[in-house]
This record gives sequence, C-alpha cells and structure tokens, in this order.
Amino acid sequence: MSDNKVLRAPPEYPESALPAHVHRLARPAAQQKATQLAFLRFDKADLDEAQRFWSDFGLIPVSRTADQLVMRGAGSAPAILMARKAKVSRYVGAAFTVASDTDFARLQRDSGAQPLAANAVPGGARGVSLLDPDGNEVWLITDWGAVDPLPLRAPKHHDMNALGQSIRLNATVRTYIEPATVGRLGHVVLQTTDFHTMADWYMRHLGLIPSDVQYLDDGAPFLTFFRLDLGDTPVDHHCVVIAGGLEACYEHSAWEVTDLDALGQGQQVLRVNGHEHMWGIGRHLLGSQLFDYWRDADGYAFEHYTDGDLFTSEREAHYGPFTTSALWAWGQDVPASMFPAKTPAMLWRALKLLRSGRVSLKRLLMMGKVIDTPTRPWR
Repeated sequence: MSDNKVLRAPPEYPESALPAHVHRLARPAAQQKATQLAFLRFDKADLDEAQRFWSDFGLIPVSRTADQLVMRGAGSAPAILMARKAKVSRYVGAAFTVASDTDFARLQRDSGAQPLAANAVPGGARGVSLLDPDGNEVWLITDWGAVDPLPLRAPKHHDMNALGQSIRLNATVRTYIEPATVGRLGHVVLQTTDFHTMADWYMRHLGLIPSDVQYLDDGAPFLTFFRLDLGDTPVDHHCVVIAGGLEACYEHSAWEVTDLDALGQGQQVLRVNGHEHMWGIGRHLLGSQLFDYWRDADGYAFEHYTDGDLFTSEREAHYGPFTTSALWAWGQDVPASMFPAKTPAMLWRALKLLRSGRVSLKRLLMMGKVIDTPTRPWR
C-alpha cells in the first residue's frame, strides 16, 4: 500500500442543494446597494513610515500634510486609502459608493448616520458615516469625482507559453524591478465576535450578497465572502469578508496588481526595503486569487493579488465547512500568525465571551477544533 499522502479540497455545495444539517445564511432586505468599495481609512502614529510602506507596496501619494495622507492607485478613483495622524494606529473603516438617489435622510433617521463634511472625501462627494456593530466607520458616498487613470504595462500572461501552446516566439519576458503598482482596492476582511449581527448589518446596509459561506460542525455559518450586487455586471468574488472569531478587528485588505510578474517583482521590492513578509506567493481556493501578504510597521496585513474570480448576481452562493485548508489551493502553508495564538490574553478573551453569553462553550470548542486540525496531511 502506498504511503503517499493525498490532499483533497473540502466539499462545497450550492445553496440549492445543501445537506440537511447546513443552515442557510439568513438574508435581510437591502436598504440600498453599494456599487464600489471605494477606499479604506486608517489612523497612523507615524505617517512617514506608513507612507514608506504603502509606496513600496505600490500605492501613489496624492496629498500629504502633517495630519493626513491620501493615496491612490492606477485606476480612476481619486483615492483608495486615507490615513490621519493619531497617537495610536488603528483601522478606522471603509467607504463605499452608492446610487445618487440613496435616501441619506432615512439613514440619518433610522440608522444613526451622520452627514459627511463637504471636504471629507478626496475628489469630492456627498454622503454619510455610519457605525457597524463593531464600531468601524462605514462611509456611504455618492457623486464621487474621478481622475485620469495612470498607464500600466500590458499583462504578460497574454504571451505565456504553455505545454502544447506556444505563443511567444523570438521574444523574452522582462519586467522592471519596481513596486507592483496597485490598480485598485479589492476587499477588506473583518473579524467579529458576533458573526450573524455583522453579516446582517452589511447585507442590510450595503446590499451585499454571499459568494461562499463556511460553517462550523453544527452547520451554522461562521465566515462569509460577500460581493456587490450589480445584477448582470460582473464583480469581484468578494469585497467584504466577515469572519467569526474571539475579537473584533481588521484582519487584512487586498489590492489588485497587473499580473503574476507584478506580484513577484513587488515581493522583491518589499523584501529589499526591509518590510515583513507574511505569506505567499500562492493561490487562494475561494476567490481563486494569486496572492502575496505583507505586514506594515504596525503589524497590519496587506495583500497583493491578481487573477480573481468574477461573478454576476445570478451565481448562487456555495457552502462548505470552515477549515483552514480552504484558505489556499497551493503555495506555502498558511502561517501560524493567521490564527489566534494560545496566549493568556486570548484565553482571557475567550473567558469573557463565555461569561457574557456571546459565545457558547460548544461553539468555542468547534472553533478550536478547526484551528487545531492540521491544514495539510504533511503537517
């Protein structure tokens, strides 16, 4: 008998054919529909170091004062990241565009939204600021300005030679050793101690729809990849991910680059400039992106990606068990830093959640079982 260890992908089921024990994710009616994940906002104790990392990462400075940094990508968005000077670094929140006929007065009346100042949004816009259940600021903006896109080189994969298919003849592949210019913001991942409340809020206020839902052993959803609902217009597999966990926090954000060569050259630039590599290069299973993860000086994770899935609204949600092996199809094994370390602080958080009734012992044990299960047969 062979001793070879076989790696198998976890099962997945379309929502129309779920096993009996799997619970469908309840979907509230959408109050309005977001049309784009516009930009992220951070507080940074050291704006100089923040700008150094983000520039090496491939973002482009738009404006800089002693108190604020605005950065863009190569696309037409006036900004894809904003940072303000603060004593403590933290993730502040995300901005989404919505239709121009969005009822901001109703949002102020029913959801506690606050109107944005006239000069709050780079490029000009009107809108409101809300707080999600975990206290992250979510801006809904409309009538947003646009800027001229910046030139990008043509993707190299169009000329890729493959077994049995020779396209590139009498030519070579050469790419500049330079930061992997970010074209646009792709998604943000948020961890929460109350998955259902957070998921309901984002579906209700942004009209997001699930692409992939992961569930624990009891069949209850625990992590969901959400995408925009733009009807027949293709959108990214996910723009927001809500993941259950032991604390409410920013997990990472992802930024699209031209192709795999940009991913690789970008990695070289970040390495030589002394930044902390986290994970990659590899390919995700859910969403299919080729990825490479980095940490800034404050420990926040930022992902370069390319070649992600695109869906229209008609593609039904798929469900699968929550396993760490579903995080990637190939590449380096997922680092331990992606999961909570078993420290006294983590155990204290778990105890407080148990005592407050926000999580049951059964559910906590199911979460721990996933983390403790080897992600690959060779580990």
